[in-house]
Amino acid sequence: MTCTFFGHSDAGKEIIPNLRREIINLIENKNADTFYVGNHGQFDFYVKSILGELTVTYPHIKYSVVLAYLPRESEKEYEDFSNTIYPEGIEKAPLKFAIVKRNRWMIEKSDFVITYVNRVIGGATQFKVLAEKKGKTVINIEAK
Repeated sequence: MTCTFFGHSDAGKEIIPNLRREIINLIENKNADTFYVGNHGQFDFYVKSILGELTVTYPHIKYSVVLAYLPRESEKEYEDFSNTIYPEGIEKAPLKFAIVKRNRWMIEKSDFVITYVNRVIGGATQFKVLAEKKGKTVINIEAK
């Protein structure tokens, strides 16, 4: 089973315990073993960190950072791109719409979507609503 994530880029550290708990629940109780995460903002950073740690405890899981854009040469020396994927067809999208196309790809590939949405506007909210319309199991975490 596959899970993807959408959350506000300004998410605070207080979401980490609930985020970790929901990921572990999906691994242990719903057979989630594949995870897709973006690379924009704090929420995605927290997800990547948790998944990296959990691969030690659950070596059967895998995760990929799904890129909306190919990295520039200057970025390659500062970031690790070994765990990334770049979905086919995104390169044809205008830069303005690359994140939208990437996020739609992630939803299509997923059974579960974990979100951190605490306001009615923004990309995280938009893709939470889309995932619900597509019939995905959406889990919205809250800050403690």
